Amino acid sequence: MRILIVEDNASLRQLLASLFANAGHEVVAMVEDGSERVEAEIKRTQPDIICLDYNLPGRDGITILQSIQAIAPQIDVLFMTASDEKDIAERAADAGASGFIRKPFGQVQIMRELGVVCETRKHAAPASSELSKRAEVPMPNIDGPKCRRGTAVIADDSGSVRLVLKGLLEECGLRVVQTVANGNDAVTAARIHQPQVLCLDVNMPEMGGLEALPLIRAASPKTAVVMVTGSADKTVVSVAASHGASGYIIKPLRPAHVVAYMDRLFK
Repeated sequence: MRILIVEDNASLRQLLASLFANAGHEVVAMVEDGSERVEAEIKRTQPDIICLDYNLPGRDGITILQSIQAIAPQIDVLFMTASDEKDIAERAADAGASGFIRKPFGQVQIMRELGVVCETRKHAAPASSELSKRAEVPMPNIDGPKCRRGTAVIADDSGSVRLVLKGLLEECGLRVVQTVANGNDAVTAARIHQPQVLCLDVNMPEMGGLEALPLIRAASPKTAVVMVTGSADKTVVSVAASHGASGYIIKPLRPAHVVAYMDRLFK
């Protein structure tokens, strides 16, 4: 992969460049601040992936990420930060980040996260292409092509996550009929709408996703329940699977990953 590094710490820039090069990637450029040079290097080098720091002189990483999405949405961004802001991961996902990692991180951690972004990129490109082809085919549904795969419900206590998921699911051909912020409302929504897909956050107030899952499966047995979690903890995955979950999506949300996952779900 062709990688652009945007990081103000010189030592970390050099370390990342060395790690990526040793793994077979091409580091096409390095930028030390949030100046307009970032956009200039994007235009000049045409990277596949950008490793982007949050706290930069000039502009912060979120502002730059939004600019990248506007001028080159095909680029995947691995967002890096030492910030302890509680909502920074969600803000990065909302702005279009494909990956997220907190500093300080080890070499294994950053290479693992980069590997996830690379793997997602490989699968997402053909999936998105096929998705576009299918979108051109008229579907016999009164609600039009946007709901060619049926309906969906989103249950997550984060407003930004609900918003991002809604846009992604609609891009995947699902009509989002309701969004809720807790497990109790998720069970009710499943019973009322009988959706094809229900995206269910693990950690929510009143009733969490794992507690709500068997109730949702009982209320709407044909619904594919996709867990949304900030950690692929083996216990969480095992419990969810035992209660009938169809799979899981990791936060922060990677748009390409969600699209590719939904495409596989409907094959």
